[in-house]
Amino acid sequence: MDIRYEPAPELLTEEALQQRVEQAVEIFMQGYGCCQSVFAAFAPLYGVDEKLALRLSSGFGGGVGRLRMMCGAVSALVMLVGLDCGQTEGSDREGKSNCYRIVQQLLAESREANGSLICAEILGIQGHEKAHCSYEASPRTAEYYKVRPCAAKVESAARIFADYLLKK
Repeated sequence: MDIRYEPAPELLTEEALQQRVEQAVEIFMQGYGCCQSVFAAFAPLYGVDEKLALRLSSGFGGGVGRLRMMCGAVSALVMLVGLDCGQTEGSDREGKSNCYRIVQQLLAESREANGSLICAEILGIQGHEKAHCSYEASPRTAEYYKVRPCAAKVESAARIFADYLLKK
């Protein structure tokens, strides 16, 4: 059985999607991670409530568990494409291929816009040992926001997903 949830057309207008882009940045500024911010802004379009969205995406922070691997905002794009068109039948190779195609397309857009998909590279952290030296979350201070490009990366990923939805 194929389980799909199609967002209502009135939720997919340019204005409504722009509000979701802004919401993603607002969520980030409240102290949530990059992945949480993007995913929680759009997941309700697919019937996933915000609290569940925040939980599902919480481990992707800091480039997956603060390992500084794939950027959390980029991870959110992958998760959202799964909600939008992910494979639900094991034998659906066409659906799987379509999902992969869209993931690769959106990640290519993100790489072009942001220079990398890797958290450590985006943050300018050199060397793996520095990139994942601790599991402790950084305190969200004015200094944190001043030196981190994360809010802009959240906005970029949210805009890429909004544009994808508009073009569908």
